[in-house]
Amino acid sequence: MQLSGRTAFVTGGSSGIGKAAALLLAKEGARTAIFSRSREDIDQTVSEISAQGGEVLGLTGDVSIPEDLQQAYRQIEQRWGRLDIVFANAGINGVWAPLDELSPEDWDQTLNINLRGTFLTVKYALPLLKRNGGSVIITSSVNGTRMFSNTGATAYATSKAGQVAFGKMMALELAPDKIRVNVICPGAIESEIHASTEQRDLDKVKTPVNFPKGQIPLTGGEMPPAEKVARLVVFLASDASDHISGSEIYVDGAQSLLQG
Repeated sequence: MQLSGRTAFVTGGSSGIGKAAALLLAKEGARTAIFSRSREDIDQTVSEISAQGGEVLGLTGDVSIPEDLQQAYRQIEQRWGRLDIVFANAGINGVWAPLDELSPEDWDQTLNINLRGTFLTVKYALPLLKRNGGSVIITSSVNGTRMFSNTGATAYATSKAGQVAFGKMMALELAPDKIRVNVICPGAIESEIHASTEQRDLDKVKTPVNFPKGQIPLTGGEMPPAEKVARLVVFLASDASDHISGSEIYVDGAQSLLQG
């Protein structure tokens, strides 16, 4: 088990990519703390990790609230005394709408959770991470980084572009502390994040595009499971990637090259 003896913290860890990553990190030996707003979903994931023999801690909170994250890190320190891996994964799709219909409240909600949440997740992890070094992994997206054809996803794409810039800034700033920072950019993946999307009047601004064999070339259009991303998370958390920092890595089956 390549992560034996290490401690991981996963936000949005009760569903989708976060849950798949938490399960795989635990399987590889990491003591895993999962953080989410839903206690019911957390309990389910905790049960699954425990059933496979992993050490796990379920924590509830909101990544946009500093006190929630500070409390989570205090509990991790009390339980395990160290932190080696931070997977800043929590996010929402939010409202997708023409700009003239996108309210300031819609914008703020998406940016607060996706971008502010990433900033807070990393910021408050630093006292623990700086003790031994470690790996920070951020979930961005193909949207806002290599794909701009999802008209109406303005707030979401902007938040995701900001995460890449933040990750690169932190990779350089935190390198002297032996902390690596990388960003993953998934394309279409089976995930519960789609349930958080509210689409309004996109037909008025969207340019119609048809892909005869689907939008994901590598799979012939089939949407892959979240485990495809979880494998990359484990790689970036492990010593196998110990000289990789400041990189964004696309996990999209070439979707963004076709649909950009």
